[in-house]
Amino acid sequence: MASGDSGTIPGLPGFIDGHIHFPQVRVLGAYGNQLLDWLQKWIFPEEAKYTDRSYADGAAVKFMDALLSGGTTTCQAFTPSSPVSCEALFDAAAERNMRIITGLTGIDRFAPDYYVISPDDFYRESKRLIEQYHRKGRNLYAITPRFAVGCTDNMMERCSQLKKEHPDCWINTHISENPTEVYQARVEFPDCPDYTSVHEKHGLLGPKFTAGHGVWLSNDELRRFSESGAAVCFCPLSNLFLGSGLFRIGRATDPLHPVRLSVGCDMGGGNAFSIIRVLEEAYKVGMCNNTMLDGSVNPREQDLAEAERNKLSPYRAFYLATLGGARSLYLDDILSNFDKGKEADFVVLDWKAGQAAMEWHQSLTTETTPATMEEAVALLFGIMACGDDRNVDETWISGNRAYKKS
Repeated sequence: MASGDSGTIPGLPGFIDGHIHFPQVRVLGAYGNQLLDWLQKWIFPEEAKYTDRSYADGAAVKFMDALLSGGTTTCQAFTPSSPVSCEALFDAAAERNMRIITGLTGIDRFAPDYYVISPDDFYRESKRLIEQYHRKGRNLYAITPRFAVGCTDNMMERCSQLKKEHPDCWINTHISENPTEVYQARVEFPDCPDYTSVHEKHGLLGPKFTAGHGVWLSNDELRRFSESGAAVCFCPLSNLFLGSGLFRIGRATDPLHPVRLSVGCDMGGGNAFSIIRVLEEAYKVGMCNNTMLDGSVNPREQDLAEAERNKLSPYRAFYLATLGGARSLYLDDILSNFDKGKEADFVVLDWKAGQAAMEWHQSLTTETTPATMEEAVALLFGIMACGDDRNVDETWISGNRAYKKS
């Protein structure tokens, strides 16, 4: 597949984005406060425009083009609370034969009146969309309570009902992104001792359940994620951009209670589509988890093994972006390596591209095609640390080239 040019690394499995927001393309990088205020000021007004099918169709083209130019071949995406936007996204993905997990978003509080959807309407429209799109081609459906704070008990029960009636569907949500959100969850669900128990109460936590962020999950909550088979999507771009906090990757990868993990750009809270940029920020988060910015020891209790797991090597990073992400989404039987019979989604990286001095910097490792695995990994770390979507030379979907850098 790869061209063999001295600047390209023969194909990697295509990148998997475990958490991204389709209707936030236009508010990428919007300046603003932390999570809940940012939603009210920027996000809900923009997402409300997606009730217009023509607007949603135009955005879907830009969304898909941006994913492919960044090397992303599979994503789990949020739509707004309008069914036509969900249709637009599924149709755009099908046109490109791109694997996508998405679904209608349920939210019936903590949003403007023009944006919320009633639990009954959410249930009815979700049933229709599941019938129309789930497992049609490469489309997969996710039952999507936006976040528990934005859902009444009635909305969460409708999600539970949908999961019981359609156990083959995924579940996509947010959890413990921001301290204010965590506090609000306790206020809204006083019978639940923590955020995770809201999902346990409604029978949602388990396989094919992904919660974005998890920055403020307790050790006990991470253990319950692990034991149930649920997954967390690590979104460092948005966690830093919105000031939400540092995800404890070393704790989440505790070998006694390992949590299934993916990475996500979380565009538009994340300020880029690029999974390469996500890995760069994930590396920095891990380093900052070990020491505070003033050089003092982090007061969080952690042993030396956890501190070591905070360090994100290129092996671990690109695993999270490929096969690890597929495993978190229960797609590793069909995606994300070169085993015979798996779906042929690949990305070719140009290790010389990007910043002005990138080629010279990378020549410290090799000036020709990497001859050893050690050289290839060193070049990948150079891409991860200093690169972005400019390093994506080609993206292939189902064995066909879907993007070529001009």
